[in-house]
Amino acid sequence: MGMVVGRAISSNAESAYVPNICTKEELLSANALSSGGWSAAMGIGAGIGGLTISQYGIETALWIDSVTFLVAIVLIMTLPHGGPEKSGRLSSNPRAMLEEILSGWKYILSKPSIRRVVLAKAMWASGGGAQVFLLILIGREAGFGNVAAGIGILYMARGFGSGFGPIVSRRFMSNDRLVPYLLGGVLIISGAFYMAVAVSEWTAIILVYVFISHAASGVNWVLSTTMLQKRSEDEWLGRVFGTDSLGITMTMGLSTVAAGLILENNLLTLRETIIATGTLQILAGLLWVLLATPSEKKMLDKSVQTN
Repeated sequence: MGMVVGRAISSNAESAYVPNICTKEELLSANALSSGGWSAAMGIGAGIGGLTISQYGIETALWIDSVTFLVAIVLIMTLPHGGPEKSGRLSSNPRAMLEEILSGWKYILSKPSIRRVVLAKAMWASGGGAQVFLLILIGREAGFGNVAAGIGILYMARGFGSGFGPIVSRRFMSNDRLVPYLLGGVLIISGAFYMAVAVSEWTAIILVYVFISHAASGVNWVLSTTMLQKRSEDEWLGRVFGTDSLGITMTMGLSTVAAGLILENNLLTLRETIIATGTLQILAGLLWVLLATPSEKKMLDKSVQTN
């Protein structure tokens, strides 16, 4: 639990920190590179972790993992200052903190352009949360060596895909005419390729499907993060990304629990459950295109006229 809490704090702090050291024009590239680095670490780590556990046991893998955290701490300490000035720092009193959280929610609700983008990652998580869990079950059944190696290989495909997608799609994410459709479109792609996993033989081909699906979800992640950074004022960034994180983690949790209960009670088979998660993502993508895209286009047209 401590690691999860630490991850929640550091991830949101990072998203709020980047606009202080980058120009608006650099944000998309910075977020794509950040996603690429995270994904490479996850892909390589998952692959090495699975092989290490299969050969040397889980304790050895955990010791190696602990050392990488120490290396990360040293690297983070070298970063330039990018937080608020002392006069802008808020009280750490619990009551004051709660008031600031509530004021952040009011800020988000008062800004439609921010409110709808905050939902983008949660829309992916409606099926994506369960998919992260289901990859473990697929790894147990697919023929990729023993269980630990199989799970590691699938997570390696997931990790590399998440980084590859934003980097190669940067051209599309910087095209203002495509952006209103992009968040919905990549959700549809993400869900469609998990459905392909469900209906295919579980051979090496599913690694390609998992790779493409998470490449699309990586685009969703990077683009929505960049949009929030550009649309939010600096003093609200931490609270905006905290709410964004709350939405995705809650949705992922509910999605994972729902998938577990479905399988536990034999309501659906594993393949049918995977199809259900893909369907949820496709429906979420269609809802974005139908409900959010018109507002995004209007905002774009207004911006063009103003400029």
